[in-house]
Amino acid sequence: MLLIKNCKVLVGNDFLERNIFVGDDGKVQRIAVAAELKTADEVVNAAGKYALPGAIDVHVHCREPGMTQKEDFLTASRTAAAGGVTTIIDMPNTKPATTTVALLEEKRKLAAAKCIVNYGFHFGATAGNIEEIKKAKNIAAVKVYMGSSTGDLLITDEQALNTVFSSGKRIAVHAESEELIRANTEIFRNVEIKDAAESHLMMRGTDAAKREVARAIELAKRNKARLHLCHMSTKEEAEIMASAKGAVTCEITPHHLFLTAESAGELGNYAKVNPPLRTKEDVAALWNAITDGVVDMVATDHAPHTREEKEKDYWEAPSGMPGLQTMMPLMLDAVNKNRLSLQQLIKLTSGSPAVVFGIKNNGKIAVGMDANITLVDMKEEKTIKNEDMLTKCGWTPFNGWKVKGAVAATIVNGKIIYSSGQITDEKTKGKEAVFNGN
Repeated sequence: MLLIKNCKVLVGNDFLERNIFVGDDGKVQRIAVAAELKTADEVVNAAGKYALPGAIDVHVHCREPGMTQKEDFLTASRTAAAGGVTTIIDMPNTKPATTTVALLEEKRKLAAAKCIVNYGFHFGATAGNIEEIKKAKNIAAVKVYMGSSTGDLLITDEQALNTVFSSGKRIAVHAESEELIRANTEIFRNVEIKDAAESHLMMRGTDAAKREVARAIELAKRNKARLHLCHMSTKEEAEIMASAKGAVTCEITPHHLFLTAESAGELGNYAKVNPPLRTKEDVAALWNAITDGVVDMVATDHAPHTREEKEKDYWEAPSGMPGLQTMMPLMLDAVNKNRLSLQQLIKLTSGSPAVVFGIKNNGKIAVGMDANITLVDMKEEKTIKNEDMLTKCGWTPFNGWKVKGAVAATIVNGKIIYSSGQITDEKTKGKEAVFNGN
């Protein structure tokens, strides 16, 4: 038995000091007051620390198979553990893309052998794999790229989109208008790119996002599909989502909350991401959407690329940035700055992801739930540094940022796998998440 003693746990809507007992089956067995302290095989004194439900990141690019020079399931799960993330949901745009049941099963074997946190998978949609989509079991969602990004998964044909949206599976969309992206790209093709972030913003402007989000919602209504919008990034999208609340769910990335095209000029191609970093006005609208309850969850869109790739010419450099290890420190710092409450943070990083995607036995600390727990120190101050990143790519766009609030320990299925800045257990592997209803 594991005992986490003297930690602050959310009880109702208040944080109270409690002891958490975890059984040998990896589930929370009891939550008790200090006076009911019992002995245990392993004891963690968490005095002064908060026990949060382990973060669930529903948007992760583990890069395996095919792009393991950037990341793999082991390194992705290490950086997740260091970031207080206990479950990662992998995206399908690998090489080959996860578009058949056979390829999904291959990924399952790879993840089972390597992941030290829990894991799950999105399934990729193409214009012609509807039968494979229907056969896919225990997936978070079918990922539909309505705008081009890393890899070659892209569907623009209306009939093909209708077919996928009518599959009965949950649909997660990358919603940017490919038509507008291509038209804008042609305009800039022969122009010297001096500011990657602002140029990328102009090529993949707010109109591209607004148009395709509206299209995705219409497709979902027409086909009675469960729709989830990935990486919402604009004021216009937030307004659309506010009016569609209840029918559609959405996520926001930390880089769209903390970086802007104006502020990221010095990062060059390291700031190149799809959808692009937006304006200060857009960022303000995203924070307002969190306050107003429009945003369901925060997800990293962890998309590592090597330094060599990022330092190529703008046109050759890939889009994307890592985020698994920095999401919780950045969001804890935001709590300390009163941009949101710790209760809101729990909902955004664990509660809503578990509910929206139907992840069994996760999303809260309660008797009978899986003991996926993140211990955080709200007073610890740190500087985010490239050299501390456990992702294989070894860099972060937040290098040099000072934050208050840190991950003290990460517990997965009752096992301590990260503590005091170190991975403590790589032998014990995570388990595959169970998705209800997909």
